[in-house]
Amino acid sequence: MTSPGGATVREGQTYGGTSRLVRYANFVKLPHTVFALPFALVGVVLASRLAPVTAATVLWVVLAFTAARFAAMGFNRIADRRYDALNPRTAMREIPSGAMRVSEATASVVVASAVFIFAAWRINPLCLWLSPVALAWVLFYSLTKRFTRWAHLVLGLGLGIAPAGGYLAVTGAWSDPWWLLPALAVAVMSWVGGFDILYALPDIEFDRAHALHSVPAAMGTAQALAVSRTLHVLAVLALAAAGVASRSGALYLAGVVVAAGILAWEHSLVSADDQSKLDAAFFRVNGILSVTFFLFVLAERVFL
Repeated sequence: MTSPGGATVREGQTYGGTSRLVRYANFVKLPHTVFALPFALVGVVLASRLAPVTAATVLWVVLAFTAARFAAMGFNRIADRRYDALNPRTAMREIPSGAMRVSEATASVVVASAVFIFAAWRINPLCLWLSPVALAWVLFYSLTKRFTRWAHLVLGLGLGIAPAGGYLAVTGAWSDPWWLLPALAVAVMSWVGGFDILYALPDIEFDRAHALHSVPAAMGTAQALAVSRTLHVLAVLALAAAGVASRSGALYLAGVVVAAGILAWEHSLVSADDQSKLDAAFFRVNGILSVTFFLFVLAERVFL
């Protein structure tokens, strides 16, 4: 997009430069990997109480998550290219700006999908069998904004698969108690859904004008903020429930408390009247939350 003075303005969380590596990193918003990857590793750490974890397993989990996210984001850019071209906030993305052809983007999504399924195959048979379901869900998200305001939760559940996937990669079997993995999935789904609602706030008028659905477009800013806060309360409660299910101790609980504080900080940065700090609230705060919570879970496993 361009500023009033005519200078090109780069979208938040993107890199400068014109190399192929930079182009692909910006195409899938590579910095956003920090959101859910730590939660995939939370699943690995919790599962390590039941089965040994090897460096190879961790590497395959990281590769699987990164490839699935690449495929999902790439497909989103392809599916939304017409809307991205019309929206000043997104007009400089790779496809609408002409920096990447649709055929190139499609090929990259196909390759990333194949890498994801290959990584799942290398992990264990259960992950391989579940990989098409997970891939179909994260690709399906890109279509949901056409017909439901709750696309935020579809996205959230797509990332909520991450901790379950990390756990299953280590154990090769469902959790005991059974509700541990659903609790982790609900926690991540509610957390991501809540901050994705914040991310949609600047596009209220655009979404309404183009028949795209979102909580902010349907409810307005004030009510959307209330929904976001409610989802984040649910996320904290679900993290606490997962701690009970996994028989975690004091450091895990401390991580939940810190996560709650970080979410409160996030909401202090955004109001119905002031969204000037929205970029910080969306990216920086949520990146801090996921990494910090993972470090608490890892510290408990190492030291207690």
